[in-house]
Amino acid sequence: MKIKETHIVPAVAEKIRLQEYAVSIFTSLPTKSSLKKALKKELILLDGKPAKTSDWIEEGQKLELIETENLVKKVFTLKLEVIFEDDYLAVIHKPAGIPTSGNYFKTIENALPFNLKESKAKDALPAPLPVHRLDNPTSGLLLIAKSKAVQVDLNRLFEEKKIQKSYHALVIGSLSASVILKDKIEEKDAETHIEVLEYFQLKNEDFSLVKAFPKTGRTHQIRIHLANHGNPIVGDKLYGKPSESIKKGGLFLAATGLEFIHPVNKNNLILELPLPKKFREIKSFSKNT
Repeated sequence: MKIKETHIVPAVAEKIRLQEYAVSIFTSLPTKSSLKKALKKELILLDGKPAKTSDWIEEGQKLELIETENLVKKVFTLKLEVIFEDDYLAVIHKPAGIPTSGNYFKTIENALPFNLKESKAKDALPAPLPVHRLDNPTSGLLLIAKSKAVQVDLNRLFEEKKIQKSYHALVIGSLSASVILKDKIEEKDAETHIEVLEYFQLKNEDFSLVKAFPKTGRTHQIRIHLANHGNPIVGDKLYGKPSESIKKGGLFLAATGLEFIHPVNKNNLILELPLPKKFREIKSFSKNT
């Protein structure tokens, strides 16, 4: 057994359980979900014994992260559009219909080594990793970490809501004015700002092209908020309703904007994608009917 990282607990101000204390103390486990996975696999030791989420933390205790075998990762040879890249991070254009990650071979994560250059950073990750996810049917900008420190920094920026994301969506019905949606999702606060860009009709059915700015990051947040407002996204089989005039094209939701401060060079990165082709085709068709 090889120990990858070791942490000695300093003086703690108040009693705290491991699941709250241990987030980000290991550079390899920057998020709550990665910590939970490591605990489940018994990869974290507390004073030499497998740690549990419910363990209480005290000054002087030793936390150790066990090194796992570096298995050769199979690479998915899917060509992706790279929007931005340096030694520390990258932004790619995720196509719809491909999962970001998961227990599959054909994922965006497995395609990253095929598309991105090897990082020259001293703390380069073994392979590039997404720091957030887009739903399987959603296309758009996906932020990737290439070094351990930047992976931690980007996760922190997301938690502090310092990474701004924007989406384009085509919804059923007419939205006459911009709106702020605040319906709770799974009993948690959620907020999405909706800006109306355009309204049109197609075969006597009303549609609105909107831009969505999620201020929180709940699962399916934009889809749920718009559906609850009575304007489901076209092609949303989970929360929406079938459109009478648009029957193909999948989910009309795309992550088209991303803005954040680069963790290393401190430049303000503003990245934008044009309106996807399928959106433009629907707009063009509506003008000719």
